[in-house]
Amino acid sequence: MLQPKKSKYRKAFRGRRRGTAQRGTELEFGEYGLKATTGGWVSSRQLEAARKKITFATKRTGKYWLRVFPHLPVTGKPVGVKMGSGKGDIDRYVAVVKPGVILFELGGVPVEIAQEALRKAGHKLSVRTIIIEK
Repeated sequence: MLQPKKSKYRKAFRGRRRGTAQRGTELEFGEYGLKATTGGWVSSRQLEAARKKITFATKRTGKYWLRVFPHLPVTGKPVGVKMGSGKGDIDRYVAVVKPGVILFELGGVPVEIAQEALRKAGHKLSVRTIIIEK
């Protein structure tokens, strides 16, 4: 599961997700990409499931790039705990995704295989995606 090795502060504020992505919107490494059309939080488990689906669908040929990383810690309190008594423990890490950001890139595989792999990977994510090519 992806998570930062170190961070300056253990717990973070939730923040605001407004506007569209300014960076990370163009293909840099591969010929095909999975681009987010809606914003939201994508958890490290979702990214790992999508990554595994890409490697399985391409039969480990070609190369893929993961363009986002789950930096943001999300806290949660256990079920049955009353309100108050501070902020909860870290539950999971998420990547903040804005509309227009590229999540995965894929190269070195035929177009049919790449589109099928990215389509299957998109089903694993909590944001809507489109497949783009160079």
